[in-house]
Amino acid sequence: MTNEPLIIAVPSKGRLKEQVEAWLADCGLPLAVTGGARGYMAGLKGLPDAQVRLLSAGDIAEALDAGEVHLGVTGEDLLRERGEDLEQRVLLLKALGFGRADLVVAVPKSWLDVEAMADLEEVAHEFLARTGRRMRVATKYLSQTRAFFARHGVVDYRIAESGGATEGAPAAGSAELVVDITTTGATLAANGLKVLADGVILKSQAQFAASLRARWSDTALSAAERLLRVIEARSAALRSATLIWPARGDAAEEAVVQVLVARGASRRPNGLLVDVGQIADAAQALTAADLGPVTAARPEFVFDVSCPAFDTLKASTFGGNVKKTV
Repeated sequence: MTNEPLIIAVPSKGRLKEQVEAWLADCGLPLAVTGGARGYMAGLKGLPDAQVRLLSAGDIAEALDAGEVHLGVTGEDLLRERGEDLEQRVLLLKALGFGRADLVVAVPKSWLDVEAMADLEEVAHEFLARTGRRMRVATKYLSQTRAFFARHGVVDYRIAESGGATEGAPAAGSAELVVDITTTGATLAANGLKVLADGVILKSQAQFAASLRARWSDTALSAAERLLRVIEARSAALRSATLIWPARGDAAEEAVVQVLVARGASRRPNGLLVDVGQIADAAQALTAADLGPVTAARPEFVFDVSCPAFDTLKASTFGGNVKKTV
């Protein structure tokens, strides 16, 4: 059917849920949970053709991969753990700048001669020769661990799949080293572990992503465009400022404006839109030409004619990567 709604998945609990809710509210799209505080369905005010499902971060990655939801917010580490061909299944639309964590290889601090993956390769070979068994790596991230170790030529190891606190595995004697997610490294250090110098597998953060396996109706695609235009307009506003001044309309004024446009500013009916980091330089250029006083203001939204995120999604849809409901 062509009127099936847009389905969006967001985290159901924890710090990531709070950050996603704050991000949506900042975009003027507050989350309205149905069924009380423990409800698992919601809507976005201002986007009537969308349904929101509240799921765990892991379930969101799985739902995007399976095409059960159109859009979702979850950690990039969880998305990439679904397999190396992520780009064939999920389209990363926007890195959100929160939910940051690194997926790393960490070994005991007592391994004084092991500082990099090349050292680990030697240790793994020696461990096998000495003990007759492969070195154990405790992790919940099986796919990314195998791929990363293969790239570094480390083969003499086996995965000890972790179901609990991975960082405690070496101390408990259930593994020799770990691959785990960390934000500050403090927990790893507290457990007597150190991160290898070249052992960062992924610098992860929360990603707003689209499923390339979902069935997209006309209604869902239209709602996605509205949502993505609002998100991009808010992002543009956060990095922009408008400059206005009493216009003279002479050649000297036009010459200054042309210089600023060449540096990245864009014309507006009553002035210029500039990158927020260029406010002082642009204002100085204007006042140096006796144009002023110059007033700088921060816009709430900056809607452009194009919407790159939606253009990419639409190209994927009509390019055959996305199933479209007819």
